[in-house]
Amino acid sequence: MRSEVLAMVFFRQVVVPFLILLVFGVALLAVSIRSFLPGDMAAPAPLETEMTSQVEQEVTTNSSIAVEPSDRLSADPTSEL
Repeated sequence: MRSEVLAMVFFRQVVVPFLILLVFGVALLAVSIRSFLPGDMAAPAPLETEMTSQVEQEVTTNSSIAVEPSDRLSADPTSEL
C-alpha cells in the first residue's frame, strides 16, 4: 500500500511536470525553427492559389448552363405541391 502511494507521488511530482515541460519545449522549438526557414516558407500557406482562381474563373465564364431566378428553390417547399 505504501509503495503504491509513493509511486503515485513520484508520478505526480516528477513525471507529469517533465511531460508538460517536454510538450512546451517541443512547441517552442517548432515555433523557433520558423525564423530559420527561408522567407517564402515561413509564411502561412495561401488560402487561394492563382491556379484555383483561374479554374474558378474559367468555369464561371465558360459555363453553358444558365440559371434563371425561376430555377432556384423557393423558400416555401409546399408552394409548388
